Amino acid sequence: MANIPAAVTKRLTTSVPKFKKVLERAKERDVNESDTVTIITDILEEVFGFDKYDEITREYAIQGTYCDLAIKTQKRVEYLIEVKAIGIDLKEIHLRQAVNYAAQEGIKWVVLTNGLQWQVHRVTLEDRVKNSKLLDFDFSEINQRKKEDQEILFLLCKRGVSNDLIDEFYEYRQSVNRYVVGALIQTDSVASAIRRELRKIKDGIKVTTEEIQNLVAHEVLKRDLIESDAARETKKHIFKLLKKKAKPKSSKTKATI
Repeated sequence: MANIPAAVTKRLTTSVPKFKKVLERAKERDVNESDTVTIITDILEEVFGFDKYDEITREYAIQGTYCDLAIKTQKRVEYLIEVKAIGIDLKEIHLRQAVNYAAQEGIKWVVLTNGLQWQVHRVTLEDRVKNSKLLDFDFSEINQRKKEDQEILFLLCKRGVSNDLIDEFYEYRQSVNRYVVGALIQTDSVASAIRRELRKIKDGIKVTTEEIQNLVAHEVLKRDLIESDAARETKKHIFKLLKKKAKPKSSKTKATI
């Protein structure tokens, strides 16, 4: 994560406590969606640093219909924001319309929020429209003086957006997560390494890499790291990537021989 500028840190430490109180009062009054949108607009300006008049668009028009809010810089629409009333729990169904809007317009990010709960989703369009959750945080639980919490907020700040930090963070999370690690543990090279270590523990032990891989798959890893759709897709991607990276090396070896 890039260093957070001192001016942004100062803004976060002063504005976050203010809006925690605003949101608390709004929750007590159970304000409607329109009033929640007003609060979100102020948060986008005072916490995240966007210009209310030039960069925050209310009721952003997409193919004859509207999304609640959009962050629009000189370069592009950075993300769409779907707002629900503060008393409504966020659900997957609330995302569908905004995700479809984003896909139609080539917008990569959708934020779903009720003011307290914030979800940030990445939208991709390959064979079909898909969204994956990158961030999920409760604004009331943010510690504005804690570096990790500041970094989360900075991803949505104007300075962070202008430097494409959220895209960098997404790429990092795509490479470093439990599904990737789970897939790597099942590879031949890792099984071979475990086999070598087992032989150090017990001289002459007879165990194959296949036995180790079966043990890992059925008794070591959690089921969702093996059987879920995300696990299967990740494993397929990792094995394909490793195979692709190994090909030039193999060709070079054959040429040398």
